[in-house]
Amino acid sequence: MTFYRSMENTKKLKFSKTFWVANVVELFERAAYYGVFIVITLYLSRILGFNDIQAAAIAGIFSACLYLLPTFAGALADKIGFRNSMLLAFSLLTLGYAGLGIFPTLLESAGLVEYSMTTKFTGLLESNSRYGILPIMALIVIGGSFIKSVISGTVAKETSSENRAKGFSIFYSMVNIGSFSGKTIVKPLREALGNEGLISLNYFSASMTFLALIAIFFFYKSVQHSGEGKTFRQIWLALMKVCSNGRLITLILIITGFWMVQHQLYATMPKYVLRLAGEGASPSWYANVNPLVVVLTVNLVTQIMSKRTALTSMTAGMFIMPISALCMAYGNVLDGNQTILSMHPVAFMMVVGIIFQGLAETFISPRFLEYFSLQAPKGEEGLYLGFSHLHSFLSSIFGFGLSGYLLNKYCPDPTLFASHDEWLVASANAHYIWYYFGAIALISAFALIIYGHLTKRMDANKNSSHV
Repeated sequence: MTFYRSMENTKKLKFSKTFWVANVVELFERAAYYGVFIVITLYLSRILGFNDIQAAAIAGIFSACLYLLPTFAGALADKIGFRNSMLLAFSLLTLGYAGLGIFPTLLESAGLVEYSMTTKFTGLLESNSRYGILPIMALIVIGGSFIKSVISGTVAKETSSENRAKGFSIFYSMVNIGSFSGKTIVKPLREALGNEGLISLNYFSASMTFLALIAIFFFYKSVQHSGEGKTFRQIWLALMKVCSNGRLITLILIITGFWMVQHQLYATMPKYVLRLAGEGASPSWYANVNPLVVVLTVNLVTQIMSKRTALTSMTAGMFIMPISALCMAYGNVLDGNQTILSMHPVAFMMVVGIIFQGLAETFISPRFLEYFSLQAPKGEEGLYLGFSHLHSFLSSIFGFGLSGYLLNKYCPDPTLFASHDEWLVASANAHYIWYYFGAIALISAFALIIYGHLTKRMDANKNSSHV
């Protein structure tokens, strides 16, 4: 009898073929996305000639849309079915990533740019042709917005109460493996091909999403779920309802401060490190330290903080972020002629800062959704959780926007200067960038403490009025 029960439990923990297909294509999609996103501002500046402020604005809007649109794309996915949605999504992603690779070549063929393997494209500064990249990036945004909603939806539909936790654990692992592998491919391409590697990388991403498209076409056999879900009007009304909840919006704005700093892994760090530590630095590899720290410590931190409230855990994480920013700043204060563990001081201290950043994330991210759901009206938790990433929408716009301004002011593009000495003078205070973000993190941390006291008092007054 025990043997049969064991066999029955094993069957319950098994996953369908559709589940595994969805997780494999998630790995492909994340590898494609992070391979491109870690150097998106470099691509926009070095290849297409956008300045720091323009490149940051474009990358910020690109990232922001990827956080806002999935809820709306999910509604359409429920109408047309998950399989059709993924076929559409991976088709758009393949076209988009391939377009990022082809677009500079088309400009070169049209005589609009001068090309050099080791330096950036020139000749685009007076040309509006470079803005042709925007509709290409829009293909990636639309395709990516479907993926964010459909893959997680597939994992939910293809698991049961017995194996759902295990299923989402596998899904989370695939996300991190994809993120790690996508960022890892950047350095060898850039070392082998110079700035041309920033173009070739897009073909790698296009091949990943094309493989995912083939896998979906031949192997994804999930039951059609068309006709389900909410309408766009219902989702829009839900968004307006969330935005009218002052308590919830206040929490979102406070957490936005954390994510503004976190997004500098992509907005500021690549340009900052390459400009100060040299072209031999590896910003894409340094970025991989973040998910590595999260994977290694999240379970331990969650266990340590299990008896503490979600707000306490989040506050602890918020106070770690200023330490992260100060570490990143300290690298530029050290003697650049010395090395630490064979690394330039700027690069070494950046890695130290990213370690603290990943640690802060383990205190905040797992508990944020828990706390966010508790702020929603009873019975409407699902509706509100659909917009739980509004903080990432806001932090993408403000974080990238501020990054472009600060880079331009304190760590400008070296190619804009007649000599290296002139650039050294202009970038002497490059570390000030991290003081700004450290201040944002510190203000957010204190704001969260005040928020906790005020909401606790409000709840106490509310409860006493009901007595």
